[in-house]
Parts: sequence; structure tokens; C-alpha cells
Amino acid sequence: MDTLPSPSTETLINELQSYGARLVDPKAGHESRRGGAGPSDHKALTIDGMTVMVPVHTAPAFESPYLVEKPDEAGKSRISRDGKVLGEVSFPLRPRFYEKTTADGIPYSKIAVLHGRDVLATTVLQTCIRYQSRTKTCQFCAIGQSLAAGRTIAHKTPEQLAEVAKAAVELDGVRHMVMTTGTPKGDDRGAAILAESARTIKAAVDLPIQAQCEPPEDDVWFERMKEAGVDALGMHLEVVTPEVRARIMPGKAQVSVEKYMASFKAAVKVFGRGQVSTYILAGLGDTREAILDMCEKLVEIGVYPFVVPFVPISGTPLESHPTPKPDFMHAILKPLSEMLVTSGLKAVDIKAGCGKCGACSALSTYERRLTA
Repeated sequence: MDTLPSPSTETLINELQSYGARLVDPKAGHESRRGGAGPSDHKALTIDGMTVMVPVHTAPAFESPYLVEKPDEAGKSRISRDGKVLGEVSFPLRPRFYEKTTADGIPYSKIAVLHGRDVLATTVLQTCIRYQSRTKTCQFCAIGQSLAAGRTIAHKTPEQLAEVAKAAVELDGVRHMVMTTGTPKGDDRGAAILAESARTIKAAVDLPIQAQCEPPEDDVWFERMKEAGVDALGMHLEVVTPEVRARIMPGKAQVSVEKYMASFKAAVKVFGRGQVSTYILAGLGDTREAILDMCEKLVEIGVYPFVVPFVPISGTPLESHPTPKPDFMHAILKPLSEMLVTSGLKAVDIKAGCGKCGACSALSTYERRLTA
């Protein structure tokens, strides 16, 4: 194989997340997830010190120009494009806590999983009021798939989560935790169960936690979550233009952008600037200008906008929706990173969560280049 000059790390990440990668050995690294509530149909790859979630089970990935060789025993491999070697990558190895089961016989991996390289992630409630109806469900969501396939359980108790979190820290050096949840009935929108879980986890192990839920009706829940041990909060807009929100996530769109903005302001008062974040999925219909305009408003409030390329998940209504082109992502992430660094909101300063991990987007790689 010839060797090509390596593209910049952020360019390579944008391309891999748009096009996916073909694996010589599909079993390389630890198990990839199919379906579920987070980055699914992906594998974690470490490139130039950055761990990245790369689609491997999606339709575009099967035709990707990128090929990753079978790794050695240490997880090291080479990546090539159209037959030309670009450089070395590595796979985070299977976490040791996956070998363990709870006292009642549930594998730890059904309670929480490793995301990226050092993040423990769990969906506390694997059911959602929005998912039960195809007229209300978020068109990109696969929260029910992993439950239906038996890869997880519907409700993780605080005690189970604490047991697994402690083991993940002790056995695998996990450094922070993401707790999300399907939206239950009730005005707290999941905040109550997240607070209860955080309190029990923190009693067992000193681990920074990000909780993720829809904006609760009453802002008092921000204080309650913080007091329970939640260090950072994610409330995810996903899409920013009202018409696109109504089409892509008809149920969740009933919680208006105005409500999100009011909740963001209240949450920043409790958690601090940069410790409240939102996920924005680029490529679902929002223009570059609409996304950057929203990001500007969020940054002004003190909210970290984690913009990621949309990756379709098999079995969802959007499974055939194309991923955004790398140029589109570059046109958003480069100015966004400059906006963030200038405002003092940086991924490295987030205590826990998706923005800190950064594996689902090249955004933190752009930030790193600006602050190097």
C-alpha cells in the first residue's frame, strides 16, 4: 500500500463521521451498539489522541472509501482511503467491567456501557412517552430497539447503576458518566429519576455525572439535581428550526424553543457557564446559518452547543436519510469552535458528559487546534 499525506485530524473525523468506515475485522475493539438511545451503529476509534465514534453498521459505511485493518492485540491498526494508508488508529479494548454481573444475574453491560474511551453511559429509563406512537416519536430515535433485542433492561435502579459505576472506575479507569433517560409521564420530565440515581451513585463512587433530560416544567428541578450530585446538565434541542422540529420530532417539538431557552438560562444559574449543554444534529434540514445563529444565542447564555453530524440508525424512520457532507460540518464547526474559545466555553472545561467526551463530533478537535 502507498502512503498518503495525512489530512488534518478534524478533516479526517468529519469524513469518517459522514462516510463511515469498513472494518476488515468487524469484531475489532469492544462490541459496537445497534439501536439504543445514544451513538449507535458505531465503533470507537482513537485518532491522534482523540476518541471518535465512527459509523460502521450504516448503509453509507458499507461503501465507505475508508478501510480499517484488523488491529493487533494492543488494539492498534492502520486506516487507509482508496487503498492508500493514512496513518495509525487504535480501538479502545473491551472494558473489564463487561465481564461482571449483578447479584441478581444481570450483565453489567445491560446496565451501562462504555462510550468513547473513558465515559460510562446509561439510559435509566429505556422507555419514552414519545416513542410509543409513530405520530409523536423522534424520527431518528432507536431507544426501544436495544430493549426489544434484550441488550438492556427497561429500568436501571439507582443501586444497579452505583454498582456498575464503581466497577467501571476501579476496573477501567472511567472518568465521567452520562445518564440520559426516555421521557416519562410527569412534569419533571425525568429529572426526578436522574436525581435519585445520581445521589446513590455519588454515595458509592466519586465520579462526575452529566444528566440529560427534557426541560422540566418547574426550574426547581435544576437545584434538586445539582444537590443530588449531578455536575453537568444536557437538555437537547436536536433541531433548531420550528418547521424542521415539527417534522422530525413531532412530540418533542411541543416543548417550544422558547421553553428550552428559558430553561437554559435557569439551569446555567445553577450549574454555571459551560456546564449546561445541548445536542444539535446537523444534517436534518437546519441550514448552516440557522445552526450558527442558535449557537450564538446559546453561547451568550453560557450553554455549550454540541453540534454533531446526524448519523442514521437502522430500523428508524430516518434510516435512509443521508449524513451531512464533511464540507457542511466544517462550515459549522470551524466558526463555532472560534465562537466557543473566544467566549471561554471549551469542551475540556466541562465536568462530565457528551461535550466533554466529544467523540460524536470533530468540534473539540477544532477547539484543540485553536488553543494549542
